[in-house]
Amino acid sequence: MPQEVERQYKAILRNYLEQQNELNLYEGQTFSKQLIQKNISPEEMIGIHRAALEEVVSDIPEKIEHSFDLLIEVMVRYGLALHEHQNLIQKQENFRIEMDLAANVQRTLLKTTVPQVQGLDIGMLSVPAKEMNGDYVHFLSDSQSVGIGVADVIGKGIPAALCMSMIKNGMDSVDGAHVDPAIVLDVINRIVERSVTDSMFVSMIYGSYDATTHTFTYASAGHEPALHYSLQEGTFHELFIKGLLLGVLPQTTYQSQTVRLEIGDFVVLMTDGVTECRSQDGFIEMEKVMKIIEDVKTESAQEMVEYVYKELILLQDFELRDDFTLVIVKRAV
Repeated sequence: MPQEVERQYKAILRNYLEQQNELNLYEGQTFSKQLIQKNISPEEMIGIHRAALEEVVSDIPEKIEHSFDLLIEVMVRYGLALHEHQNLIQKQENFRIEMDLAANVQRTLLKTTVPQVQGLDIGMLSVPAKEMNGDYVHFLSDSQSVGIGVADVIGKGIPAALCMSMIKNGMDSVDGAHVDPAIVLDVINRIVERSVTDSMFVSMIYGSYDATTHTFTYASAGHEPALHYSLQEGTFHELFIKGLLLGVLPQTTYQSQTVRLEIGDFVVLMTDGVTECRSQDGFIEMEKVMKIIEDVKTESAQEMVEYVYKELILLQDFELRDDFTLVIVKRAV
């Protein structure tokens, strides 16, 4: 224990006991800064006070002397709890800083633009439940095709943001929006598998719309199935296709399937924030979600996704429990 600290405190204590004025209290406040700088624990400070008091006051009652033993024991436990609390606060602050940085990466480096293609109407809405969005949407386009990737990254912070950048780079590296979605997922899977940890999982669906044939070709990596709404039939069809999550195995074969869109038909791509919405009564049935979408089937694609979001958030008492991402690709002509 630093002798200089003991000497200074003894002088402060003597002055206060003799004078008891505001200046003496201020000296004590400024002295506390030294204790923090020198990492003096609460129980050590009690020992310093006890030693100083025994020199300054000659006739301390024995019971008061013994009370310091109890106070030191209390402060030992208090000091440990305080240290743990401070560590927790620091970890929370570090996590907040990381999340803010990751969210900033999303806003700047991972921005995407909804493409404009003749005869095709696209609506997109992605709303994070917290600071950072665990869902990611990216578009590719050329004169005749549009590629749409929707991913759900199970992870947080900078690692998740970096994983999303890998998905973006993987999509951008393929030769145009017309490339077979199975090949696109294969490329992204190889990139992700080399980079992510075993604790991070990524599901993704990728689809390519060909404006010349009016077909939508899609492949999935363990993602929520897309929906195809047939205006002529007035029904939804689930576009289910098997595929392993991204990054699990380097050698994974993905399959693709194709569906034709007639005028007024649309495809719905989403994450589990849409399919697993929960109200006070439990999970909202998928049939209910489909009914909400069908109610606005004649509206523009963007109006559709915004309406669905408003209706589902209302059913959840305005509490978004998971990231919400919905993309609707609608054939206009």
